[in-house]
Amino acid sequence: MATGANRHDVTQLERLLDLIEVERPDIFARPQHLCLDMGYAGEPALEIIAVRGFVPHVSGRSEGKVDNPGHKARRWVVEAAHSWMNRFRKLLVQFEKLNSSYLGLLMFACAFIAFRKANVI
Repeated sequence: MATGANRHDVTQLERLLDLIEVERPDIFARPQHLCLDMGYAGEPALEIIAVRGFVPHVSGRSEGKVDNPGHKARRWVVEAAHSWMNRFRKLLVQFEKLNSSYLGLLMFACAFIAFRKANVI
């Protein structure tokens, strides 16, 4: 889903959650958790998240690391992926006229990164 940079993320939350295509198996009776930043702390956003069956976890920068034995924090993955994507200058600033062209370049970059991480290239 691509939106303009002038739109706040929380206004697109409902549409984004509706676009999730992966069906969660019924085998796992555990609730699905959704980690968010303080931009989603408002009551409308929390209601949208709860209606779709997620347990929201909203935390700010000032909150320290939560000790959860047995569960490793994985938030750094997003920042690392963005850093790897920024090495592809064509993706850094979108000049493509069609979203499909940009999506193709994005998929190529992701494949290239995956091959690089697997030591294939």
